[in-house]
Amino acid sequence: MVRYGNVDMDGLEERMLALRREIRAASAVNDPVRVRSLRAELRQAERAWEETLDPPPLPRPPVRENVHQVLTFLGVPSATKIIVSVDEAFFGGMLVNTQLSSLRRDEEKSFRSAPNARPYYLCAALTAERLSPARGLLAISTWAAPVRVVGPLSLRTDFLTTAVRIAERVRGLASVGENPVVAFRLLTQLAQNIPGAMDDFGPADPAAVVVAAQAELAVHQEKDLRQRAAAAERAARQLPEVNRLFGAGLKTARIA
Repeated sequence: MVRYGNVDMDGLEERMLALRREIRAASAVNDPVRVRSLRAELRQAERAWEETLDPPPLPRPPVRENVHQVLTFLGVPSATKIIVSVDEAFFGGMLVNTQLSSLRRDEEKSFRSAPNARPYYLCAALTAERLSPARGLLAISTWAAPVRVVGPLSLRTDFLTTAVRIAERVRGLASVGENPVVAFRLLTQLAQNIPGAMDDFGPADPAAVVVAAQAELAVHQEKDLRQRAAAAERAARQLPEVNRLFGAGLKTARIA
């Protein structure tokens, strides 16, 4: 006897054969009411048989949860492209670019209608000069304010931080015998933009990427942190909460 889940497939197939015989018998004696009833039952049995062989896919988690997972891993404001790439490399590849196009706008609308009703919001990174939304960069509302601000050096330091996080994850997976091909490819693409991170040929070495990225971070990070902290303090003085999360208008909080 073959069973799939809780369904007795052999019994189901025998029932379908029996129903077909009964339909022929009812047709032979010109009993249309009986024929319609038997056909309805047969269709139901056939659907059950097909669904057992090809069960419906498990529901996907909401897009905002997937994005939150990726951003939490990276720890810095990130663009849609890197969010989708990291999701593909480490978290199952559930995201596509088009799903993220209106996400920040929807989150702001939700916050304005019911402030702080959710445990977190996917918000904008803010430009240090104007405290306006940084184009294309998503952050998490629960991050410290300086993390959600991007200054002149922030795109570079955040890129280097991203490379370090990815390299450390790839190195960890490789240490337990896994070969994350997609993740290695992503790491190699990032390493090509970090001096000293890789040789001319072959995939990037995660350890070399970490060393090279951290060396450059040491040059820029202190100044970047000062600039971000100063902008965050200005935002706290000048902006209401909704604008501290989703950005001010272009003339609202320009630096003096």
